[in-house]
Amino acid sequence: MDIKQLIQDNFSQSIATKQHAQLTMLEPIADAVNLIVAAFQNGKKMLICGNGGSAADAQHFAAEFTGRFEIERTPLPAIALTTDTSALTAIGNDYGFEVVFSKQVEALGQAGDILYAISTSGNSLNVLKAMEVARAKGMDVIAMVGRDGGKIAQQLTGKDVNLCVPVERTARIQEVHLLTLHTICDAVDTLMFK
Repeated sequence: MDIKQLIQDNFSQSIATKQHAQLTMLEPIADAVNLIVAAFQNGKKMLICGNGGSAADAQHFAAEFTGRFEIERTPLPAIALTTDTSALTAIGNDYGFEVVFSKQVEALGQAGDILYAISTSGNSLNVLKAMEVARAKGMDVIAMVGRDGGKIAQQLTGKDVNLCVPVERTARIQEVHLLTLHTICDAVDTLMFK
């Protein structure tokens, strides 16, 4: 295959996926923004988790809130549960990798907080377990997933939000996830500070 054609195909697929997601995810993204704004305005926080590329997204998302996105503003309380290597390794070693996030949600989460659960496949066991604990504590859940949403989408109830990128290719899902995170940051800043 011609490498230039491969490059063009990747860009074209990314554009097409984003255009499709723009239509299918508009309402859920607005619901997520409203849930996040309400939590922050009520003095609550957001806990964010995911594995691999989703762990990087969790850290990126938290940093946009605790630092700033594009405007100078008051820092907002968001914690990536992927960053504390001592907690991750101690919990993973002592209890198992499947509870590295749920143990932290149990320790840090409070009623009215949000768990922002990221999983490209929608099937990450440690994210599912974090959702179970969050729900038991009276937290709201926003799930950012891909494909058909997997087991995570099946576990959503009530006012939980399903941000699902309905495509199969992991790279395309993650590209839309990043755009979604930036869009949420922009919308939260606009509603709270502009």
